[in-house]
Amino acid sequence: MARLTLLSASFGTLVAMIAFTAPLSTLNATVAGLDAGVAGRTWILSSMSIGLGAFLLTAGRVADDYGRRRTFVAGALLLAAGALVAAVANDVVVFVLARVVQGIGGAALIAASLGMLAVTFPDPKRRAHATGVWGASLGAGIAIGPLLSSGLTLLGSWRDVYVVLVAAGVMLAATARGCPESRAAEGARLDLPGVTLLALGMSGLLAGLAEGREGWGRPLVIGLLVAGVVLLAGFVAAELRSDHPMIDLGLFRRPAFAAVTLAAVANGAGVIALLSYLSGFLGVAYGRSAWSAAWLMLTWSAPSVVTALSARRLPERWTGRARMAAALTLMGIGLAMLAGISAGSGVIRFVPGLVVAGVGSGFLNAALGRESVASVPAGQAGLGSGANNTARYLGSALGVTIVSVVAAPYGVPTPAAFVDGWNHAALAAAAVTLIGALGVALVGARAVAAEPSAEIPSPQDADAA
Repeated sequence: MARLTLLSASFGTLVAMIAFTAPLSTLNATVAGLDAGVAGRTWILSSMSIGLGAFLLTAGRVADDYGRRRTFVAGALLLAAGALVAAVANDVVVFVLARVVQGIGGAALIAASLGMLAVTFPDPKRRAHATGVWGASLGAGIAIGPLLSSGLTLLGSWRDVYVVLVAAGVMLAATARGCPESRAAEGARLDLPGVTLLALGMSGLLAGLAEGREGWGRPLVIGLLVAGVVLLAGFVAAELRSDHPMIDLGLFRRPAFAAVTLAAVANGAGVIALLSYLSGFLGVAYGRSAWSAAWLMLTWSAPSVVTALSARRLPERWTGRARMAAALTLMGIGLAMLAGISAGSGVIRFVPGLVVAGVGSGFLNAALGRESVASVPAGQAGLGSGANNTARYLGSALGVTIVSVVAAPYGVPTPAAFVDGWNHAALAAAAVTLIGALGVALVGARAVAAEPSAEIPSPQDADAA
């Protein structure tokens, strides 16, 4: 059963990441096929992020309280249903809504998968191996998505990748039903006000960031951003008053939880944000096809897969926070190496920086998987995973916004202007990542009272068939 759980959790994360990155390499074909226009183009890229960001924390809480396997299977079916609608959609609004549903399904898969692993592998060494495999599947999915979608588009249609995702989701749901069920021993009733405020607040904030890329002074953008901030403030107030909060905000006073959350934000705002821009940039500045850009991404993802799988071999005396800070530093160096290109540079110029960033990404993904469940009380592994991945995708949304603003060429949008914009964006992403590394190190250096360990789940964390 342990092997099946590891296989299901890792494959589920892989499928979620493929779904997330699939439109990156087929954006032009998708926009043309849906007659989407400029605004539709932005929403095609951002819609799944909204579903993920808005529901990851809720999915983690539901998984812990109502069953991690049950939540995982539901997520697989939701992702498949969203992919089915996306495959046949002829209207951009329908397609965008389908992508949001895919994001909700992906949120359930990602949050529940780490919770399943935490219970199945209570031994620290075996858990380190399991979270390393999970981290490798994360990096692999980010690279496979653009390759798969662009390859299928060359052979047939941009819709074909969504047909594949339907089959993958159904197969995943069927396979995962054989995994043991688990839930927290003392599940709380669902915090409906908290769920509602968080979902609406995150949706408003992320939608405002997406719309803002087309102009920040518009009433719609201002309204969405203000509504998002107000609703999230309401969420915080509701959680502080609730006797069964969705998340105990006191967790942020725990250095381990604060460090892993900060590391996730820096990961999203740095490498994920910049690489989301890479394919489009190579097409505009160097005339490269999406297919060749997807292959270039392998120089980042392949090292990340290898290092995530080998992370368990790092010395045990290296704490989780030390690993995260070192990994972020390595990623920051790699991103900085991506700056300084010229209009005459070839794609080979990007390889050294992508390799260095990929090595750091692999170590970070493995550490995030382990620390996100080790930094919360026993029985709340799904919540820890959901909170960590919410931070990652919120960071990604903020980072993509920063990259799109910094990289925007001034004056006539010539290839040379796009190159200058890329250099500025790469340095900005590197700075964000290195600041994150410093923050993680400083959080880890604080002198605090002893904390209860969540490294090994409580024996009361019951299995239920």
